[in-house]
Amino acid sequence: MTTLSVSHKPKTQTSEPARSRWSQASASALFDLPFADLIFRAQNIHRLNFDANEVQMSTLLSIKTGGCPEDCGYCSQSAHFDTGLKASKLMALDEVKQAAAQAKAGGASRFCMGAAWREPKERDIDVLCDMVREVKALGMETCMTLGMLSAPQAQRLADAGLEYYNHNIDTGPGYYGKVVSTRSLQDRLDTLGHVRDAGMAVCCGGIVGMGETREDRIGMLVTLAGLPTPPESVPINALMQIKGTPLGKSAPIEGFEFVRTIAAARIMMPASVVRLSAGRESMSEELQALCFLAGANSIFIGPKLLTTANPAKEKDDALWSRLGIRPMEI
Repeated sequence: MTTLSVSHKPKTQTSEPARSRWSQASASALFDLPFADLIFRAQNIHRLNFDANEVQMSTLLSIKTGGCPEDCGYCSQSAHFDTGLKASKLMALDEVKQAAAQAKAGGASRFCMGAAWREPKERDIDVLCDMVREVKALGMETCMTLGMLSAPQAQRLADAGLEYYNHNIDTGPGYYGKVVSTRSLQDRLDTLGHVRDAGMAVCCGGIVGMGETREDRIGMLVTLAGLPTPPESVPINALMQIKGTPLGKSAPIEGFEFVRTIAAARIMMPASVVRLSAGRESMSEELQALCFLAGANSIFIGPKLLTTANPAKEKDDALWSRLGIRPMEI
């Protein structure tokens, strides 16, 4: 596998255990630390690797919504569930370019484009590559999430200039089968391998609050930290409860447990950007602040995350001002 050189490099080496040492047992011991000790350890690791007051800002756009043949139990865009969402065709190139320009004007440094597919068809790759080129021409980092990729597809996107590819593993191996049945965890790992081999950076994390146990959440982080190269970006999503989806009535994850998950991700993957992703709209400002203290240093800004709500810009700007947070420069 190819080891990447990316813009957000750690400042120095940490004294944390090597990736191969993170077992289910050692990660469980990490989660079991007293809360203050866990946060202190995570904050120290965070400061060794990043500026503690900088947060990477991304915007996410759904370039093709709904009608997905996958049965991911959390997703409003699955054709298997009646969520009231209407399927749409792939957006026109000019629309994507305009949305990217607006995102940049709003403070985003990375523009992420998502399509509700099991995998892109060959006929779509040309226009997807054009989208990448247009966004890069604006001076933004580029990211896509399009489902599974073949090795040739990954290479074509990389050759067009795509820098990041998002493909979440969703949850730990022990709970994966209760979330989705139409593609395996190994399918996801194979796509990540194609992305790596093409020279792109990996954005990969999961969702918490889907009815999983702490051990399942630990299993997810152990899987991510144990990849040949950990993801450069690790989104931790709190489940957005969508009416009509099988997991839509799951009990929300408790706040301190969510913060523990962020802190563990920071410690286990010191050089990765940890994204406080979906779910911020329903989080208090105090809970978000604890997540940043625990080592989160990436967010999505803008009114929408594919199909769900995200905090308004004015609300976010006020919080950044109170916390002294500034955008991470690319």
